[in-house]
Amino acid sequence: MKKTLTALFALLTLTAPALAKETLTVYTYDSFVADWGPGPKVKEAFEKTCDCTIEWVAPGDGVAVLNRLKLEGHDTRADVVLGLDTNLTAEAQRTGLFGKHGLDLSLAKTPIPWTDDYFMPFDYGYFAVVYDSQTMKDPPKSLDELVNGDPTQKIILEDPRSSTPGLGFLLWMKQVYGDKAADAWKKLSPRILTVAPGWSEAYALFTKGEAPMVLSYTTSPIYHMVVENTDRYKAASFAEGHYLQIEVAGLIESSKHKALAEKFLTFMMTPEFQNEIPTNNWMLPAGKTSNLLPAAFSLLVTPAKTLLYAPEDVDQNRRAWIDEWLNATAK
Repeated sequence: MKKTLTALFALLTLTAPALAKETLTVYTYDSFVADWGPGPKVKEAFEKTCDCTIEWVAPGDGVAVLNRLKLEGHDTRADVVLGLDTNLTAEAQRTGLFGKHGLDLSLAKTPIPWTDDYFMPFDYGYFAVVYDSQTMKDPPKSLDELVNGDPTQKIILEDPRSSTPGLGFLLWMKQVYGDKAADAWKKLSPRILTVAPGWSEAYALFTKGEAPMVLSYTTSPIYHMVVENTDRYKAASFAEGHYLQIEVAGLIESSKHKALAEKFLTFMMTPEFQNEIPTNNWMLPAGKTSNLLPAAFSLLVTPAKTLLYAPEDVDQNRRAWIDEWLNATAK
C-alpha cells in the first residue's frame, strides 16, 4: 500500500506541471476587452494555437496602461502591452521594460513607413469630432470653427493624462495652433461639457445624448451603420486635417513567458487577429487581412492632411503641453 501511494505521488508530481497551461498576461485598454470589442475573439483564436490562456488586464484607457506599467516597473505582471500608440512609444521605450519584437517591419500596413524595432502596430485611425446629426444640423467644418463656435453646442473630450484619444486631441490642437494653443483652449473651454477619463466613458455620454459632439474617430460612425443600421452619427471633416493614431503592442523584456509573448505578436500581424479589427475595434487594420472591409468603410472621411508628431517630440513636450491645457482651461 505504501509503495502504491509513493508511486502515485511521484506520478502526480511528474504530470502536474505538464497539465498546467502557460498564462500570457496582456495589459490593454478597457474597450479592447469589452464583450463587444475584439478581445474575446482574439483570445479564443490565439488560445487555439497554443496550450496557453490569455489573461487580459485593463486598467483604463491607453495612457492609464502606461502609467500603471511605469508604477510597477520591473515588478510588472505584464508579458505583452497592447494599446499604446506612437505618441507614447518613446516614453514607453525609455522605461527600459520593452524588448525588441524581432518581426519583419514590412508586415506593418500603416499610412507611414514602419521603422520601430520595439513596437508593432495592430491598427490605426484618424481622430475626428463625431456629431449627432439629429441634434446638430450645422457641424464645424474645421478645428477653428469648433474652437470659435456656439458655446451652447457642447463637446465631450477625453483626459490627455489618462486617454490616448485625449492626448491625440491635445496634439491636434498643438499642431494646428502652435504657440497660440493656450488661447485656442481658452476659446474652446466654454464648449467643453466634460473631460472623461477615457474614450469608453466619453462615447457612452455622447450616445446617451449628453452633448451633440464627442472626440472620437472617423471610423466611429461605421459602427452605427453596420451594427445599428443608422447614419445618425457622423464624423466632421476638418479643413486643417486630422491627427493620425497608430496603436501598437510590445513585449516585456523580463517576461517569464517571452517565447509566448513573441508568438502573440507574430499572431497579431496575421489575418486571424487583423480580421477582428474593423468590425470589433472599429479601426483600420495595420496588418494583412483575409476579409474585405464592410462597404460602409468606403464612406469614411478622407483627411485633407495627416497630422502627426514624432514619438520623441511628444516625449519631450507632453508634460509641458498638458500643463498648458490645464492652465488654459482652469475655471
